[in-house]
Amino acid sequence: MFCFSNFYANIEVYFSRKTIFVSLMQFKFTYKMKKIITLLVMITLFSSCEENVKFNNPAVQGRLDNATWRAIDFQAFVDLNGALTINAYTSNQVLTLKTPSKNIGVYVLGENTARSATFTATYSGQDVIFTTGSGIGGDGQILIDEYDAVNNTVSGEFRFNAVNIENNPLGGELLNMQEGIFYKVPVFPAQ
Repeated sequence: MFCFSNFYANIEVYFSRKTIFVSLMQFKFTYKMKKIITLLVMITLFSSCEENVKFNNPAVQGRLDNATWRAIDFQAFVDLNGALTINAYTSNQVLTLKTPSKNIGVYVLGENTARSATFTATYSGQDVIFTTGSGIGGDGQILIDEYDAVNNTVSGEFRFNAVNIENNPLGGELLNMQEGIFYKVPVFPAQ
């Protein structure tokens, strides 16, 4: 004879095992989804960061015609009149920034030679010189936001468009430097 009580007991065991199996699968799915969501959030956070330059070491760098440019050596000088000159070097390039003072402030470029930016690149022994200044053209600004007289360092930002003053065909007509930063550049007295 067929016993309904055993039948229902078997069904209950079957469904309770299936429930446990389904619950276990849901747990695994939820655990995997949490990991995937966490990973996606992390990727989104890191990929959406701007390309802001942040560092703690002395440096001079910027975006030269939309490419990253970074000096390998740099120094600044203050002359007897208080004018500041910052020089930054790569293996074949020299960047020179000049302001009439070491004081904190914004110095507009292109109006005179006391406030200027000059970029010299050497290609096959020939110099290509780009500069800003009165009667030359070009524009931009130098912002000095910190002059540390105790540690003799200067920090700030710069940007400029400089003109190829000799119309050298090795260089373009204009040179563009954006997002420029000089940070804790050592300052020496002029010699």
